[in-house]
Amino acid sequence: MTSKERAKFRAEAHNLTPAFQIGKYGVTEPVVAQTEEVLDAKELIKVKVLLESCPETPREVADKLSAKTGADVIGVIGGVIILYRYSEPLHEKAIKKAANIKKAKKDAASNNYGGRYDKDKWKK
Repeated sequence: MTSKERAKFRAEAHNLTPAFQIGKYGVTEPVVAQTEEVLDAKELIKVKVLLESCPETPREVADKLSAKTGADVIGVIGGVIILYRYSEPLHEKAIKKAANIKKAKKDAASNNYGGRYDKDKWKK
């Protein structure tokens, strides 16, 4: 990942709220499973590490989560970790949606109703 991509993701993550917190037990299997689930749904997430109770540093937690989930560590700022992993299902939905919109616009433009979608409403 290039530094420009990391900077872009850091900027996008600025307004995100942490998806969950990691506390006194550190990185456990349920934490990894939850991270996997959230990464599949959102791609870019923030995770809060409770500095007072977590046995590991935020950097160590980030490295462990990255190794176990296959995510890229975008940044570690204080007790907040930013993770990114490409989600294929998320992009498939966006591609299908864009294709459907394009098809609908093409079909509407080819009708005799001035490009409007609802032909019954605009009968002459």
